[in-house]
Amino acid sequence: MALATRRSALAILVSALAAVASRARAATSLDRDFIAAAFRMKDEAVRSGDEPYGAVVVKDGRIIGFGPSRVVLRADWTAHAEREAVRHAQAHLGKADLSGCMMYSTSRPCAACERAAAEAKVARMYVGLDGMDAGAPRS
Repeated sequence: MALATRRSALAILVSALAAVASRARAATSLDRDFIAAAFRMKDEAVRSGDEPYGAVVVKDGRIIGFGPSRVVLRADWTAHAEREAVRHAQAHLGKADLSGCMMYSTSRPCAACERAAAEAKVARMYVGLDGMDAGAPRS
């Protein structure tokens, strides 16, 4: 019985690792620049007394939306870093549609921010220090 349990646990572990590996991709030097920019937004948020989160929105290899967390400063629960980056990108482009854009964030966005990114048509999200591919945002 113990052997079967260990085999089952090993099979589950192997399949979980395979799932993670299938989503993994090597970050390019440009990706690392965008990841670093998201972490600079996090640092800016912390310096200004806000929560430690940051995000950027990228289109055609250029950052078009910057998003340090502004929840505390604005007393606005919707001012998460990801939403701030989406709002800034939309203002920069003069339109709500962010098709073809990528979001780089210091951590996985909350469900509400992911929904906002999906509604804005952000194509893909990359999260964390390693820029893990979090896929297309879901609404």
